[in-house]
Amino acid sequence: MKNSFCNKIFLVLTLILSTFVAKAEDNENISGHKYDFYAGIFDTIDKEGDEKATLYGFEHNNPILFRDTFVGKFSPISGGFITDKSSIYLYTGVQAQYGIGPMKILPSFAPGYYNAGNGKDLGSALEFKSEIKLAYDVLKNSQIGFSYSHISNNDWGENGKNPGVNNKTISFSKNF
Repeated sequence: MKNSFCNKIFLVLTLILSTFVAKAEDNENISGHKYDFYAGIFDTIDKEGDEKATLYGFEHNNPILFRDTFVGKFSPISGGFITDKSSIYLYTGVQAQYGIGPMKILPSFAPGYYNAGNGKDLGSALEFKSEIKLAYDVLKNSQIGFSYSHISNNDWGENGKNPGVNNKTISFSKNF
């Protein structure tokens, strides 16, 4: 588990450093901001079912900050979600974008602040979210998508507590 976390940190640092040496793409035709509204299931693999919850979230992505690198197109993301059990997660991180026609593949990594509220105790306020999203262009400047994410703390929680959660969401994105 710790090697997996070290690999993630190495990947994120490599990606961040590559944006400093990368040539910024021509952003004259890109304007506005991209907002992503999503809803789904928090803790989809909970065996007892008592920790599952519905989540509602919001994410911001500024297309002007996209950087084209040798490993893909990257940009910063910020967002958060709340569950129907009053758990919240606020995050900021980096997202890659790969396109195949109208289909987009959007992996991301974002550390953030988690508060359990009346929901699942993840063991730490500092949690890390890894996500993969598939999005499809439906209208001009709009996408619908499906994502799968995992949130955990790399055993940094109290007494090594790290139950982690897997989430599934459906999203609508719009550039304004």
